[in-house]
Amino acid sequence: MGVRCLPKHAKEIVLDLDSMGHLVHGLQEGRHFSGYYGDYCYLPLYIVVGDVVLWAQLRTSDHGGDEGVVPALEKIVAAIRQRMPRVRIIVRGDSGFGRDEIMTWCEGQRGVFYCLGLSKNAALIARLGPALGEARARRCLCGAPSVRVFTEFEYRTRESWSRPRRVIGKAEVMAEGENPRFIVTNLPAAGFKVEKDRERFEPARLYEEGYCARGEMENVLKQQVLDLQADAMSTHYLASNQLRLWLAAFGYLLLERLRTLGCHGTELARATAGTIRLKLLKVAARVTVSVRRVHVQLSSAYVLTDLFRLCHSRLMALAAPSG
Repeated sequence: MGVRCLPKHAKEIVLDLDSMGHLVHGLQEGRHFSGYYGDYCYLPLYIVVGDVVLWAQLRTSDHGGDEGVVPALEKIVAAIRQRMPRVRIIVRGDSGFGRDEIMTWCEGQRGVFYCLGLSKNAALIARLGPALGEARARRCLCGAPSVRVFTEFEYRTRESWSRPRRVIGKAEVMAEGENPRFIVTNLPAAGFKVEKDRERFEPARLYEEGYCARGEMENVLKQQVLDLQADAMSTHYLASNQLRLWLAAFGYLLLERLRTLGCHGTELARATAGTIRLKLLKVAARVTVSVRRVHVQLSSAYVLTDLFRLCHSRLMALAAPSG
């Protein structure tokens, strides 16, 4: 359902991966203590493209964030290929998803790339040493609050990786101390020949414009929890809690379509699901039902009457029969 909401003529889409810690409220099936969240919780997997949720899978927290990602990607990529056979797909996620299984699967697919966070270790820090030294020197000389220096190198773990891969390191020195970060990718440093911008995958731009943009997914997940109560995992069984998660995702998708198709160009074009529900749906009205019709009368004091009328007309035009 979510794949049909993607623009059919897109040349590139980014699949954002993330996990959330939804606390349980008792002795629910599948409960497990998570050291990261410090409580008993579930660890649902979300996969999002822009503002569109494609995947919401309830998982127990006795596994890592990468659990079940490859089977999910297999289904999603197959569905995307049916709609957009030639689209380029980039899989993006934090260091919890920087696992060999995910990267190897992407490398084995046509037109599928990845840009994933990579947990730092002593070997990576050592490779970043010259860049860190340059960042320290530049901060001392210019007195800036923070300085970033980017570098890239080929890297392979001793046992867990099946091959060497391109790693980008960020050497950041701030007043609070050093903040080294790493990402791993199979995106070509020279870019794609068919594109005019051949520098978009160079280290600094790929990290700052490409990888860091995944933070926008957090806004979608916040709407799931704050506006649609996706974390209400209060039933006993795992299956019924999965149903609740799906209902929250479907509810968000309906509101996202209402915003995209009905509210574009208006003050609600980038509104959250909660704001749209409050201003367009939770509106007092008088409903009169007769044999022939249902008549809805809005209050004359409703301040968004024009916006409501515009949104309604746009949606009705989509539903009108063609020809």
